[in-house]
Amino acid sequence: MTLNFIVNAIYGINNHICGINNTIDGINNAIYGINNAICGIKNSICGIKNATYGINNALHCIYNAINGINGIRTAINSQISFKNHPLCVFTIKLCVLPIDGKNT
Repeated sequence: MTLNFIVNAIYGINNHICGINNTIDGINNAIYGINNAICGIKNSICGIKNATYGINNALHCIYNAINGINGIRTAINSQISFKNHPLCVFTIKLCVLPIDGKNT
């Protein structure tokens, strides 16, 4: 009877130690879970920042394209506006001198 009591007490103590170890493992897993959640939130914020940079870059591309088109329009309008200007007529006439009987 006493021997059974001692054996059962040892089993009980071992089970208690296992329970404490499992509790510690559970706490560690909870900490890992919290850390992973924090990393996930940080990664989400980084993703949002990167998306914002991407949108800004796209807007800059559109802005640059519009500026390029406006530059071309200005250049064309300048050619039309100044075509008959006294200082430009001589240059334009030089450009259309016949070469091999053809205007270029």
